[in-house]
Amino acid sequence: MAVVEVTGPSPYEIHIGHANLDQAAARVVSIGARNALIVHQEPLAGVAQRLVGQLAGSGINAVPALIPDAEVGKTLEVTGSLWDTLGEHGFSRQDVVVGLGGGAATDLAGFVAATWMRGIRVVQVPTTLLAMVDAAMGGKTGINTAAGKNLVGAFHEPDSVYIDLDRIDTLPEVEVVSGSAELVKTGFIADPKILDLYRDGAQNHWAELVQRSVAVKASVVSQDLKESGLREILNYGHTLGHAIERRENYTWRHGNAVAVGMMFVAHLAKGRQLIDDSLVALHEEIITSAGLPTRYEAGAFDELYEGMTRDKKNRDGRIRFVVLDGLGSCTRLEDASVEEMRAAYEAVSE
Repeated sequence: MAVVEVTGPSPYEIHIGHANLDQAAARVVSIGARNALIVHQEPLAGVAQRLVGQLAGSGINAVPALIPDAEVGKTLEVTGSLWDTLGEHGFSRQDVVVGLGGGAATDLAGFVAATWMRGIRVVQVPTTLLAMVDAAMGGKTGINTAAGKNLVGAFHEPDSVYIDLDRIDTLPEVEVVSGSAELVKTGFIADPKILDLYRDGAQNHWAELVQRSVAVKASVVSQDLKESGLREILNYGHTLGHAIERRENYTWRHGNAVAVGMMFVAHLAKGRQLIDDSLVALHEEIITSAGLPTRYEAGAFDELYEGMTRDKKNRDGRIRFVVLDGLGSCTRLEDASVEEMRAAYEAVSE
């Protein structure tokens, strides 16, 4: 068992181990909650019922709340139904929400907890690789609207996070592939050892890969919870990635879109001579080895450009990109011309 600490105004622990659902249940009990809402997706129904039984045995009214899978669960309608459930069961500020599932479940659970009575506790139990290394920690919560992804949300740090590494072996390959994007992202921006482990075969190193990636994010959010500066580096590849997701009506997996986004900003940085051909080639090698795409549909730039203009990092009407200026080192590009963006896009078009 490894424990990674997030420091700051509301410190918490991320527990990385095996078969640790009992620990998550024990934490909910220790909070002193009378009620617990278990937000989960259909594939986790059995696990949710196990957790309900464990909590009920400790005298807690545990309420399972099934939500639609993936991004279609992150809607105002679903959120409203969960608020109604909290009201029906008399949830107070001493009670807790549990996010059990992938990134969409943990995002939604966190947002519901952040907004109920202006903030109650949330315990995150991520079960996908993407949620383990990204969505479940850091305090970003949100839902999607027609205007874009996660534009409605709140910063609300979890009480605690419990990562069960055994879950990785139960995931469909497409989930492992998608989650790998956020994991290798942390290798490019901060810890190149992650990329070396991918070269050696990720399946041989899941424990170390997850721990290293979690440590990168924990370090960043400890220093900058509300994305006033440093935390923006965690959005590497996300500016174009989110635009792709929106264009595809969220039928593309998040990690796949971010992978193309990383290739895009690599070419953008190369065009500015911030990085050389070898680092662009490394992106291609690692992203491909993870089973992720490096290309997107030709002819879609204008539509994607419009999507990028809505990115949350933008300032004064300018699209701001996180780019590398070396392996493990980031900077921001705030004055890219439309022509530069188009050229980088053409480099990743097929």
